[in-house]
Amino acid sequence: MKLSLEQGIAAAVATLVVGSLVAFAVDAGPALGAAAGAARISEESRALPAPTGTAAFKDDRTQASVVFAGGCFWGVQGVFQHVKGVSNAVSGYIGGEATTARYETISGGRTGHAEAVRVDYDPRQVSYGQLLQVFFSVAHDPTQLNRQGPDRGTQYRSAIFSDDARQQAANRAYVGQIGASFTSPVVTELGTGKRFYPAEAYHQNYLERNPQAAYIRYYDAPKLVALQQRFPQLYRKDPMLVPMR
Repeated sequence: MKLSLEQGIAAAVATLVVGSLVAFAVDAGPALGAAAGAARISEESRALPAPTGTAAFKDDRTQASVVFAGGCFWGVQGVFQHVKGVSNAVSGYIGGEATTARYETISGGRTGHAEAVRVDYDPRQVSYGQLLQVFFSVAHDPTQLNRQGPDRGTQYRSAIFSDDARQQAANRAYVGQIGASFTSPVVTELGTGKRFYPAEAYHQNYLERNPQAAYIRYYDAPKLVALQQRFPQLYRKDPMLVPMR
């Protein structure tokens, strides 16, 4: 999520071209989003099949949770905050120890932590399979090993962490189902038994609070356009933000 000088300049220039269109599209709805976001939507998303079989299990609970890691957590959180049925999406760290669950520490890439988002949702409104489809098609690129976009390091790896046996089975099944949709292998780590640590307050709701930041406009705002276009039935205009003290 940190831009080098060269990346910052490139992102700023690109933002002048597509940024205003993308920002407008995010507020305007699915129809305008599909047109105005076309400049980058093909880079930010892909058409993937809906989960079937084990990956599409039915859950009769009223609340469930899963942790998704897909690069910088600003964009991943922003995407899931706009998904109907998601009651909370919290940025944080997972995979390492409590003593290293701090942004300044995990940024070195040697703590075992990944930047991640814990998604709490109502399975009666959005299925686990639908969340998987959004994660793999809109929120990140699962073929990028230990990186996403301009960000490099194991803290930016693709991963799903779940302690629910049905979710774990669905993860394996869906990865197998979508493999042929990519030209490169899906490298998503499927983990369990790891504690999630919420990130610092200044990382929460970052996309919503910083819509004009060059990084957000160039790398993350197009993901919301993609969400509107690919999943209009799931898209929620007003995000479910993390309560701030």
